[in-house]
Amino acid sequence: MRALDGMRAVSLAVNVPGPTAAAGLVALGASVTKVEPPGGDPLAAAHPAWYDKLRAGQQALTLDLKQAADQAILDELLEPADLLLTSSRPRSLARLGLAWPGLHARFARLCQVAIVGYPAPDQDRAGHDITYAAAHGLVVPPGLPRTLVADLGGAQLATTAAVALLLARERSEEAGYAEVALADAASAFAAPLRHGATVQDGPLGGGLPQYGLYQAREGWLAVAALEPHFEQRLAAELGLDELTHDALATAFRTRSAEDWEAWGREHDLPLGVVSSRE
Repeated sequence: MRALDGMRAVSLAVNVPGPTAAAGLVALGASVTKVEPPGGDPLAAAHPAWYDKLRAGQQALTLDLKQAADQAILDELLEPADLLLTSSRPRSLARLGLAWPGLHARFARLCQVAIVGYPAPDQDRAGHDITYAAAHGLVVPPGLPRTLVADLGGAQLATTAAVALLLARERSEEAGYAEVALADAASAFAAPLRHGATVQDGPLGGGLPQYGLYQAREGWLAVAALEPHFEQRLAAELGLDELTHDALATAFRTRSAEDWEAWGREHDLPLGVVSSRE
């Protein structure tokens, strides 16, 4: 039995954070109905394979919530539902009659997780993943981030918030509301940077020879021999008296990155090929 077996959720959330959170709810056993606007979910047009993967196991329908008839259909979906997942700004939800106070009055057992960009009082401020990440030092110009830290981190926070709300309701019989700010997710992921772990020449930012990237004969190799037993084993297996950047750079150039990864597995050492894609 999964944690959310028997729970029913309705998701109005599009783009990346909402669908990722909804997929997390499905993985936990919830039955999810995905409601999309007439124009569809932008993720479907931009990345159809990703969209299909995140939507798997969900019922999907299109509603124009600016129309009274379609609002009535949504009300029918919400009446038996346990959770509503949204990712619109609060002022947009209010225009649609979906602000929490009114929802709670009409659907007493319905919980809501609202994914917003910024925490209160700035929930209506416009933003996207790159703006949240940039504010916390996670963007290094001129390159763009290789992943969507705030969106994916926020999705995990939203799934966790949903589980917490539903558990609290089962214990108290009182439905609740939670806001998840994507900017807060970016801030959480920036903690290693703020505390100096991943700054340039910090312990995880190039300062430790045994934790870094090295060019192999072919490709690049990620080395993570942080713990003393890994550090000592790496030095011993490579025949080095001391692990230094220069010594490791010289050693790792003698084989391909794939060979070193296989060698690492043989010797129980954390070495991995640096891949440019999944």
